Amino acid sequence: MYIKDTIAAISTPVGEGGIGIIRVSGDAAPQVATRLFRGTTDGGLQSHRFYYGELVEPGKGNVIDEVMLVLMRAPRSYTREDVLEIHCHGGSLVVQKVLDLVLMQGARLADPGEFTRRAFLNGRIDLIQAEAVIEVIRSKTETALALAQHQREGLLSQRIGLIKDEVVHALALLEAYIDFPEEDIPPADYDEIARRTESAASGIEALLAGFREGRVLREGVAVLLAGKPNVGKSSLLNTLLREKRAIVTAIPGTTRDIIEEVINIRGLPVRLLDTAGIRESVDLVEQEGVRRTLEKIPQADLVLFMVDVSRPFDSEDELLLDNLAGSRFILVKSKCDLPAVMELPSLLLDAPSVTISTLTGDGVDQLRQVVHDTFLRDGAVDSREYVAISHARQRDALVKGLEALDRFSRNLALAVTAEILAIDLRDALRAVGEVTGETTPDDILDLIFQRFCIGK
Repeated sequence: MYIKDTIAAISTPVGEGGIGIIRVSGDAAPQVATRLFRGTTDGGLQSHRFYYGELVEPGKGNVIDEVMLVLMRAPRSYTREDVLEIHCHGGSLVVQKVLDLVLMQGARLADPGEFTRRAFLNGRIDLIQAEAVIEVIRSKTETALALAQHQREGLLSQRIGLIKDEVVHALALLEAYIDFPEEDIPPADYDEIARRTESAASGIEALLAGFREGRVLREGVAVLLAGKPNVGKSSLLNTLLREKRAIVTAIPGTTRDIIEEVINIRGLPVRLLDTAGIRESVDLVEQEGVRRTLEKIPQADLVLFMVDVSRPFDSEDELLLDNLAGSRFILVKSKCDLPAVMELPSLLLDAPSVTISTLTGDGVDQLRQVVHDTFLRDGAVDSREYVAISHARQRDALVKGLEALDRFSRNLALAVTAEILAIDLRDALRAVGEVTGETTPDDILDLIFQRFCIGK
């Protein structure tokens, strides 16, 4: 529910910083400025102009801080309401004091994401663009940021709009005859209706096909390094990170717990997990490390199954292979700088594999490429026009839309009445509208905006 009151919040991160920003949105924003600000305003606050002065406690005259202040009048603001920003020094105490004074002037503390929610409710952005705002903030790679910016700029919304237009035109043609049941729909109009609905279905299918890529760019992937002791897992972790993060020794079983680090592989956010070597052990700590490794394997998006080609394939390698059933993995044949003696079992002969040496660096770039290509099409996400859905909510709504169009296609072939066909198209429109927020229920909106920080 949208109540047109005035809200306020701190919009900069908690802690000390050079600048702190308090944001105010609503009809009372100009009055908050005039009550608290003391400085040269040339007879009034002009919109979108910064003013230098002091923030003063009303009635007492105490100077709270030296500030810069800007008022952005509706509709030329983030929320399409009057928006006030107060830029003060970034200490925790002074920022909180400024906020307290603003709240004392009648503003209410904003809920998480309430500024962006008002931008959505006031028609400045749609729901896709609103979701993209939080993804811009949380992006871990330049590629993920580019995808989020494309969504924020409306590229995905435009694609959804084209799909919606096709369904709307098909429905308009159909409804033209519903009020005149004695008239048959001409074959040419049936052909036009079928063409437009097929075009809409193809557009949805194309977006659904890109969901996996969009999701991994937004969320990243978990890649587990697994193998028996001393196959080079920790050395590979250090090589990929380009720093000495894990302890590397000639003593087997050095890694006892899971070490997790995040790297960027050509725009793909990757959580690397170095794990305890898989083997039978009487050491209770090492046993727990092995147990945790085996527990993590089914949860990983990809396992790098490392074997040492300078040693025979033995029971410890076999133990890990048995636990990889059902998991996606790449066979990493390490220590290729040493004479190779390993003979692989038949189960691994056709497995995707890379041969590497962390000592010389051979094969490491190829491994990075293989990991990248496992999840992303090479070069696809680099295009300025690249758009993809990246949220399960968006995918589920489009799936419902596609199901409605498939149902329409089947009913059209069965020559059912125009009224039934219109119901199918309205269902498709409602589902597509959920993606952009036109028909999204309030409880779903609540869940979406709760993911935002207060002040955004």
